[in-house]
Amino acid sequence: MKNFLKEFKAFAVKGNVVDLAVAVIIGGAFGAIVTSFVNDLIMPLIGALFAVPDFSTLAFTVNGTPIMIGLFIQAVVNFLIVALSIFMMVKALNSFKKKEESAPAAPPAPSKEELLLTEIRDLLKERK
Repeated sequence: MKNFLKEFKAFAVKGNVVDLAVAVIIGGAFGAIVTSFVNDLIMPLIGALFAVPDFSTLAFTVNGTPIMIGLFIQAVVNFLIVALSIFMMVKALNSFKKKEESAPAAPPAPSKEELLLTEIRDLLKERK
């Protein structure tokens, strides 16, 4: 049991787990923003274009069972906005990485041996 708790502690304290937890929390908040954006801005505009005031009530019945097509349309719009947002963020991050990679790296500092050989060379040049 002690070993199990030690392994769990090592797992839980790893940076990746903490990063994942932060990402889930931010993702949930981002999801709420996207849902509000779709419900309060996008869907009313689409509803105005198609003369349907509320998509959530848009449905048809098959054998007495309501098929809520409006809720499905709303979920698809939510997904597309989230996917587009994530795509744009990944694209921006990739462009930052490319800029960092394309920047020339500073030449490495000479080793002790190289410094010593340089001193010896300079001393020999002075003797001549």
